[in-house]
Amino acid sequence: MTAPADTNHAAATPPAAGTPDATTSDAASASGPDLLTMGRSSIDLYTNDVGVPFEEIGSFAAYVGGSPTNIAVGARRLGLRTAVLTGVGDDKVGAFIRRFLDDEGVDTRHVVTKPGTRSTAVLLGIEADGKVPLVFYRHAASDDHLGIDDVIAADPAAAGALEISGTGLSKSPQAQATLFAAERARAAGRPVFLDLDFRADQWHDPRAYGVMVRAALPNVTVALGTEEELRAAMLRDPSALRVVDQQISAPEIAGDTDEAVNDLLAVPSGPEAVVVKRGADGARVHLRDGTAIDAPGFPAEVVNVLGAGDAFAAGFIYGRLNGWDWRASARMGNACGAIVVGRHACANDMGTLAEVQALVEANGGL
Repeated sequence: MTAPADTNHAAATPPAAGTPDATTSDAASASGPDLLTMGRSSIDLYTNDVGVPFEEIGSFAAYVGGSPTNIAVGARRLGLRTAVLTGVGDDKVGAFIRRFLDDEGVDTRHVVTKPGTRSTAVLLGIEADGKVPLVFYRHAASDDHLGIDDVIAADPAAAGALEISGTGLSKSPQAQATLFAAERARAAGRPVFLDLDFRADQWHDPRAYGVMVRAALPNVTVALGTEEELRAAMLRDPSALRVVDQQISAPEIAGDTDEAVNDLLAVPSGPEAVVVKRGADGARVHLRDGTAIDAPGFPAEVVNVLGAGDAFAAGFIYGRLNGWDWRASARMGNACGAIVVGRHACANDMGTLAEVQALVEANGGL
């Protein structure tokens, strides 16, 4: 993949109807990248044997992944200047990750080598019944060792926007560093996007996930997540959560999604919007004044659902940083997700701006 040239990304796609808001105007004054993402990176080993049980997999394809890393690559392919703040080990996996990001044109100056740690590895199966069992290898994970000094060096206040993840709040010192990054970005007037990114096996207690998400929300501009992730953010009873067949990315969580959305929007000084990723049904943007904006999805042939949510976030953030209204930004996210869901990988298979534009134009525009 050849990295896109640095261009005036705001002119790359005609803006949708609407007036640029604070999300855009605050970001426009940045001296650093358009978007800084923070959190995990990994080598992703995805089954080549689609449709067979995990236990019968014969081989894997090697890609790069991790939610914040996927979002940085997706936004870069759309034309934004992106950088990643992540940790890797002093190992060949870290070198694999860094080389891919360099080739993509993502700024890797803050891909920090953490001695004594290991770069993350993820194994994924894609079974015939649509199940995607997911196995994380994150013992002594490098990104969990990101600290406040790493944030100061990356300077989120200089970026146009900051994107953080729910998993980045699961362990210290990365959890405190993530909160600190959000504080610094908001103090500088930058928008902060939180991808809820709930991975149940990364938490000692699933209720702790909601505690940390709610602690972050006063410095978050927009929170994005699936219906299950939103319910997880307000989880009170651990028995309401069930992970079936090791589908870590798609747990079953009982509860009322609308109630969870309202509770998150009610956090004092919390986000101005909560975006619900709804798969084939598109997305719904909930605003603090009670407005709900639906953005229909796009047709897609499903190969692998993992990564579609990160592609959505990349497209949505692209739209918001270009001054687009909520619906157009969510439609852009839906188009990006529709492309990735029909492919095998996450970061490696993010759509280019030309591909996304073609899909949008063939389906009624934004």
